[in-house]
Amino acid sequence: MMSVTPTRGCLLDLPWEDILVPHILCHLPLQQLLSLQRVSKSFQSLIQLYLANMRCFDSSQIGPAIPRAAFVNLLKDNEVLQHLALQNCSEWLTDRELLPVIGQNHHLHQIQLKGCAQLSRHALVAISLSCPQLRQLSLAHCEWVDSLSLRSLADHCKALEAVDLTACRQLKDEAICYLVQKCGRLKSLSLAVNANVGDVAVEETAKCCPELEHLDLTGCLRVKNDSIRVLAEYCPKLRSLKVKHCHNVAESSLSILRSRGVELDVEPPLQRALVLLQDVVGFAPFINLQI
Repeated sequence: MMSVTPTRGCLLDLPWEDILVPHILCHLPLQQLLSLQRVSKSFQSLIQLYLANMRCFDSSQIGPAIPRAAFVNLLKDNEVLQHLALQNCSEWLTDRELLPVIGQNHHLHQIQLKGCAQLSRHALVAISLSCPQLRQLSLAHCEWVDSLSLRSLADHCKALEAVDLTACRQLKDEAICYLVQKCGRLKSLSLAVNANVGDVAVEETAKCCPELEHLDLTGCLRVKNDSIRVLAEYCPKLRSLKVKHCHNVAESSLSILRSRGVELDVEPPLQRALVLLQDVVGFAPFINLQI
């Protein structure tokens, strides 16, 4: 009887586009995949195929800082990205590197540009024109965002559900109002650290975005109690509200939301007083808060 000698298979023998790229390589960290390129020319070709077909690119997976040339090379052939996170490129990312990527990827759902201070308003205009399916956008600490570029975003990306405009200090009430009027599906919005934002923007957000679940107003010094009451009236799905350092917002308006179980980042006055007392004297007296 003839014996059958088992043959040893090779990973590269598996179908690349049907098996390796969509079902195996997608589970490996990006940094390991890039190292795999150095094994052989065949592996290099495989990884290049993967890079051209990957749906998600998160620069933090590569390390604390990705070189400019590496970024350009990694994404030069990709036209199917859905999620792009570039916060680890903030020190050098400019329009020159970003615009080609945005221009050839029209299916992006999420873009993270937190802290990318060297971009310009042209980047946001390009995003609005190229990414009509955009759902989530973070522009936190991007002070180049102005009212005109935000209007372009609102006009072309009406499916937006989450926008982070933390510390976008050029924006005033009028720009925020235009955004929420056009993007009524918003569930999460951050207007934090912007002294230009006041009651007008908050009230219009409440009236235009009934699906709103999370709102960050940290440090919005012009926000007052009236807009918080409107928020409570028009946003029944609200789950969290941040109003720390909003000195004109008092418990009289917050108590309505607190009674509904909305998560707030400020304690009730009595509880706050007890914490301060404990800090001063080292202990807090027992008080029955249920009375």
